[in-house]
Amino acid sequence: MRQRVVRVALTAVLVALGLLAVPLALAIRSSLYAGQRDALERAALAAAVRVNPDYTRGDPAELPAVASGQRLGLYDLRLRLHTGTGPRTGDDAVGRALAGKVTRDSSGGELVAAVPVSHAEQVIGVVRASSPVADVRGRVFAGWAVLAGVAAVALTVAVLVARRQARALAAPLEDLSRHCRAVAAGDLTARAAPSTIAEIDQVSRTHNDMLHSLTELLRHARDFTANASHQLRTPLTGLQLTLEAGLAQDDLRPALEEALEATRRLHETVEEVLRLSRPAGLPRPVAPDRPVRELFVHAEGRWHGLLARDGRRLEVAVQDVPDDVRVPGGPVTEMLDVLLDNARVHGRGTVRVTVRDLDDALAFDITDEGTVNGDSVRLFERGHSSGGPGAGIGLALARDLAVSLGGRLFLARAAPTRFTLLVPVRREGTNPQDGTGQGGR
Repeated sequence: MRQRVVRVALTAVLVALGLLAVPLALAIRSSLYAGQRDALERAALAAAVRVNPDYTRGDPAELPAVASGQRLGLYDLRLRLHTGTGPRTGDDAVGRALAGKVTRDSSGGELVAAVPVSHAEQVIGVVRASSPVADVRGRVFAGWAVLAGVAAVALTVAVLVARRQARALAAPLEDLSRHCRAVAAGDLTARAAPSTIAEIDQVSRTHNDMLHSLTELLRHARDFTANASHQLRTPLTGLQLTLEAGLAQDDLRPALEEALEATRRLHETVEEVLRLSRPAGLPRPVAPDRPVRELFVHAEGRWHGLLARDGRRLEVAVQDVPDDVRVPGGPVTEMLDVLLDNARVHGRGTVRVTVRDLDDALAFDITDEGTVNGDSVRLFERGHSSGGPGAGIGLALARDLAVSLGGRLFLARAAPTRFTLLVPVRREGTNPQDGTGQGGR
């Protein structure tokens, strides 16, 4: 591309120089020749005025001094050189000047100007001024040389400007090409830098937007795999334990009921992971709403036994939450399970779950007697924990679920540990799609 830009620029400059230099060269030649003829004519006129009319009777005739390279001569009526320098016999220019006209001519390699000398309204002689054509030709060549030098300088400047402009045009495209190769090699963090050229900058922005969308798609796919493996492990383990316990019992109905409840829970987990895996910008299915008290009853039933086996207590309290307050059941259940599992694995002492009514949202507080060390922001990054396969995913998943609902999840206190989950709510009779209806907020 750089060579092409330089060639285009040079072609344009050469065409422009041709259109300007050729007429200018002709104008220089014409101007120098016309100027020399005018100088000869002025010299002849000045001499004709000073000629003594009595030179025809033998008186001397004086001619003024002339410039270097010029010749000045006085011719009588018989075309003979009377005084000065020039051909001994007058040429055609002298002959035509005897008719009373100022004459310009070129003959014998000279430029000639002949002026008649008059007295008493009679032509009594002719003053002839001449100079070699070679002198004028030398000045013409010198002017052309200057013109050629200026053209060469202009061409050199054009080459330098063209090469610089070619670099300016090619550099963003070469940078974009390097980023494309980096992306093809697997580096999805590569981004094309902005440039000063609007068109190329637009291509770079489009490339970066496309790469961002591709990265988001891959991230959703990767997160889906991690979320599924992390979230399905616990219900599958519980289902396996329930079925194994049922094999040892004579009455299988309680075990089957518990296994059925575990499969329902597993189905909800799969639905939430699939819902969260949809790329941004695509519509996500609305999770069914459930009363808050119902969610707490189910959470207490699932986690009381697990904590009790570790010698720990679970306390659940609903503080002044109206019965008609509903939240998306699936996502909130998943987030509560993640936070309770995090308290069971990483916390200690009694685990307390409380909920507070904040008018347009509910605040779920999950507290234990442990301590969180390190950066509270990195706590929600995937892979931050080093607890083995799947570690460091639960809190990141819970945070993503909270954001998908328009809520927040954050560490409210490090010691003793308290996580707070904010979830927007609606009252019974509210349209889940647009928040309208009887009693809606």
